[in-house]
Amino acid sequence: MEDNRPTKYDDLPLVLDMKEMQKVLGISRTTAYQLVHEEGFPAFRSGNRIKISKEALFEWMAKGRA
Repeated sequence: MEDNRPTKYDDLPLVLDMKEMQKVLGISRTTAYQLVHEEGFPAFRSGNRIKISKEALFEWMAKGRA
């Protein structure tokens, strides 16, 4: 199985969609949706799509909540 996760922070877009977040974190679709519905997780809606700020995601992870 090929690991196609991004390897550099700068290679990521400023705003991630769910699939990009899944790749960054190496998690399943189900886990990603559970995560974005947790209180305090830095996700927001754009229409009917869920988006995650790259900066906010990494700040959230740095706080030890991943």
